[in-house]
Amino acid sequence: MNSAAVIGAGFGGLALAIRLQSAGVDTTVLEGRDQPGGRAYHWRREGFTFDAGPTVITAPEALRELWELSGDDMDRDVTLLPIDPFYRLNWPDGTNFDYTNDDSVLMKEIGALDPADIQGYRQFLDYSAGVYREGYEKLGHVAFPDFASMVKAAPALAKYQAWRSVYAMVSKFVKNEKLRQALSFHTLLVGGNPMTTSAIYALIHKLERDGGVWFAQGGTNQLVKGMVALFERLGGTLRLNDPAVDIVTLGDRVTGVTTKSGLHIDVDAVASNADIVHSYRDLLTGSRSAQRTLKGLEKKRFSPSLFVVHFGIRGRWPGIPHHMILFGPRYKGLLSDIYDHGVLAEDFSLYLHHPTATDPAMAPEGCSTFYALAPVPHMGKFPADWDRIAPILEKRILDEVGRRLIPGIHDRIVTKFSYAPPDFAADLNAHLGSAFSLEPILTQSAYFRAHNRDDHIPNFYLVGAGTHPGAGIPGVVGSAKATAALMLEKQQ
Repeated sequence: MNSAAVIGAGFGGLALAIRLQSAGVDTTVLEGRDQPGGRAYHWRREGFTFDAGPTVITAPEALRELWELSGDDMDRDVTLLPIDPFYRLNWPDGTNFDYTNDDSVLMKEIGALDPADIQGYRQFLDYSAGVYREGYEKLGHVAFPDFASMVKAAPALAKYQAWRSVYAMVSKFVKNEKLRQALSFHTLLVGGNPMTTSAIYALIHKLERDGGVWFAQGGTNQLVKGMVALFERLGGTLRLNDPAVDIVTLGDRVTGVTTKSGLHIDVDAVASNADIVHSYRDLLTGSRSAQRTLKGLEKKRFSPSLFVVHFGIRGRWPGIPHHMILFGPRYKGLLSDIYDHGVLAEDFSLYLHHPTATDPAMAPEGCSTFYALAPVPHMGKFPADWDRIAPILEKRILDEVGRRLIPGIHDRIVTKFSYAPPDFAADLNAHLGSAFSLEPILTQSAYFRAHNRDDHIPNFYLVGAGTHPGAGIPGVVGSAKATAALMLEKQQ
């Protein structure tokens, strides 16, 4: 393979492009928006820098590996800053729990909730280490191109009771309800319901304990910028503001890509980091097998969407850490409303991002940058008029942040805007406005997820949240490693 096109400049697309270009494949990345990053887009308004997300960086070694492929050093382009505590969890009754990898501090935090759960937590950590070895180290960076590959993985998945949910497995080890929430909420950061997502995702806990939680100085956008700089130094080409509109096929092979501007490039292979339904429904219209694949994809379960309120305010807030989870009065019931019933409930849980706690330069002097994120049903379950709902929900979210953390928040606001499910659909071609693509349940994982290489078009590939292993920065960077291995195998 001498040439390739990658559609979409999200983390997965850029990571794949870097791997291909490092291996000597002439690679072009086609991005429809005015800047790279995909879901890691950003805005600058009135001196504030707002990252769209993702903002939690874990497994930094997986990112460093991209630079090391060509003997380069990630520190040349990106400065990663450690975050401690990883998160502060807060409940409506005023309870705080600082979640950290400082073991002595963490044991005190667990003991304050229930001393009887300290031993249970130790046992959960051992379990998490086991699924980390099997689910991340062994399986997180390799493709599942056929059912035989799934059969080989089955014993390990069975050993760790992958059919159970994360919440159910956590509950086996600890009894305190707040601690159960503290050890199971992570799946929400990759689009999964803790009540239904496979217990294999408990590996996230070990991933964080070992590798830490990090933030890129200047924002996640600076990590994107660094990846682009590396890719272009290697000789790769990035085209912005020119979305792919057609993946050209001849028989059962891809021959090239046509963009909105009329550019056509002939390549040996195409990989799509675009939304998987968009890729098959809108870009592969000339392929009958792709349309058959589309019918199966549309029947799958998709992750919820998000409603995000970005706001810049006057004042510094050193008492508010970088990451907070503000739990609402319900946990299981709220999750059921979002994932099962398609109800926009009156209550909500929030992820609060406060980057100026780590990097004050992301706001003007004496000011702070925040966003508050609430999971909401996707547009297939809740087809609402978001133009009408958004201002109401925005105010309710800001009211709650003000009540619990920032008195007089409305008077302090310098600038604000919100991002709703229709924005995911319009800006990212996200099917149903889903923020994380396919829901990470067991029957949509590994072989049962969209394959890294299409079953019928041997030189068409997928990378990103919709394929194995799934969403989140480690997931999509892992998908790039798995997909690159498939694309380069014939060159070995």
